[in-house]
This record gives sequence, structure tokens and C-alpha cells, in this order.
Amino acid sequence: MGFMEKLGLNNREKELIIGSPMKGEVCPLTEVNDPVFGEKILGDGLAIKPLAGRLVAPVNGTVGMLFDTKHAISLISEQGTEILIHVGLDTVNLKGKFYKSFVKTGDKIKEGDLLLEFDMEQIKAAGYDVITPVIICNTAAYSEINPITGKRVEELEKILIIKK
Repeated sequence: MGFMEKLGLNNREKELIIGSPMKGEVCPLTEVNDPVFGEKILGDGLAIKPLAGRLVAPVNGTVGMLFDTKHAISLISEQGTEILIHVGLDTVNLKGKFYKSFVKTGDKIKEGDLLLEFDMEQIKAAGYDVITPVIICNTAAYSEINPITGKRVEELEKILIIKK
């Protein structure tokens, strides 16, 4: 056992891997046509262009808040990472139409649990972009946030590596 292990530190505890909350095409936040996300005002992360209308828990933790309109959800991982997942741009204006939630604020979640379903075609038909920012809201708590972009992913496939 090395010195770091004796201190209770290892790479696993200093590094958190976050899987994709949905099947889709991963892209940089700069591709999001909204300055709040594109300019990383809420925090660093990435965006996903969904290929299916399902959102699953990317981590074990708790639902910090499910917006009444069901278009956005904040999660707190067991390690304390604050994750905001915002399904679509300006979709708050849909007032929950085309969204169905399977969890509520305060619920404990396990990686892979179904959180939301949404009708991508209806949302697009209503004139909204379904690109989904995945933001680490407590970015300042980490030394590095490394998004893995430019590829198509399945649910829970690695998309973010976060280092303490």
C-alpha cells in the first residue's frame, strides 16, 4: 500500500466519471445557441443532441430539483457534484407539455434510473431546439472538467471526467 492509499486518497476518489444521461451526439457547450449555456455562465460541461426521448440518472445521488415544467432537472451526486440537465432551449415555455417525469425533488436515484421522457418530435414541431446542456453547476469545486465530445453515445457511456 502506497502513501496516498494510507491517507485514504486514490485516483478514483479524486476523479469522477459521469456517464451520458441520454443517447445522442455529444458536442461542446459553445455549440449551444444560448449565452447562459454557451458562455458557461452556469458552469462548465457539454451538450447532447438527443437521439431518443429518454433521460436517465448519470450518477447515484439525489434529485436536487425537478422544475415544475419538467424540462430541467438538477442532481446532486453522492460525491457532491451538482449537475443541471436542461432538455432543450427555451423549453420552459412549453409549461411541461411533451414531458413526463418519473421522479420528484428529493428522490434518491441510482445510475440508470429513468428520470424523464420527452417527445422530441412534438418539441421540435413546436419550434424548439432539443439540444440538452449538461452543466456542472459547482465547477469551481473542481480542478478540471474534461468533456468527451464529438461522438455519438449510448445512455451511461462516459462523457465527463471531473477531477478534484
